[in-house]
Amino acid sequence: MGSVRVGISGWRYPGWRGDFYPRGLPQRRELEYAAGRLGTVEINGSFYSLQRPDSYRRWRSEVPGDFVFAVKGGRYITHLKRLRDVHTPLANFFASGVLALGPTLGPFLWQLPERLAFDPTVLDSFLSLLPRTTVEAASLAAHHDEKVPDERTVLEAEDDRPLRHALEFRHPSFASEAAYRVLREHGVAVVVAESAGRWPRVFEVTSDLVYVRLHGDRELYASGYSPRALDEWAERCRAWVADGLDVVVYFDNDAKGFAPHDAVALQRRLT
Repeated sequence: MGSVRVGISGWRYPGWRGDFYPRGLPQRRELEYAAGRLGTVEINGSFYSLQRPDSYRRWRSEVPGDFVFAVKGGRYITHLKRLRDVHTPLANFFASGVLALGPTLGPFLWQLPERLAFDPTVLDSFLSLLPRTTVEAASLAAHHDEKVPDERTVLEAEDDRPLRHALEFRHPSFASEAAYRVLREHGVAVVVAESAGRWPRVFEVTSDLVYVRLHGDRELYASGYSPRALDEWAERCRAWVADGLDVVVYFDNDAKGFAPHDAVALQRRLT
């Protein structure tokens, strides 16, 4: 049997204060509060810029020991470099402190831009660079450049654990057997992304991880999920788990504050 965790994409949203977060809860305790009710969250800040080791250490200290963080790969790698010539940028990313999460470090999410089409050579080359264990990540991190000063790095793994990766594509050319073949060869998960019809929604299983991102089924980033829709997602999750797959689900419909409530509601259905 596999496992399932349900969570949210990010946790610091002003609109959640006085709603999901109780009125008067200090901002510095929001992650702690969310982690007491859910099993996982995505770290989104790592997509926009390299974070600091102290940030990762602080986040780890605010959650239970069995909690899991998903870490979103940097947009410099995915959107600016577009997966090409990224050995050093990847080294910088893994040197910047992600290993400080220790046992709370979960899967890595690589979100591609909408206009990036599938190129088998580029995808294969990129996936070949991704570390598959924490020790491999530390080895890659040692190749960082001056963009990450030595005093702001974490270059050692606390233990040798497997690392998993998921790819969220948004160009329809990736919804093909050729792309799935490359992903399977590298054991990288296809993200099951629901985006109100904006981007492809595929259920192809390409690894032992199923990574789900729910951006809204009727209105992108904004609509909440009905009880019936949540029941359907719960059934899908149960089927994946019964097949021996590990499942993580992140609600990203945060614009109107639905995400944490929908996450709690789905988790209740699964537990």
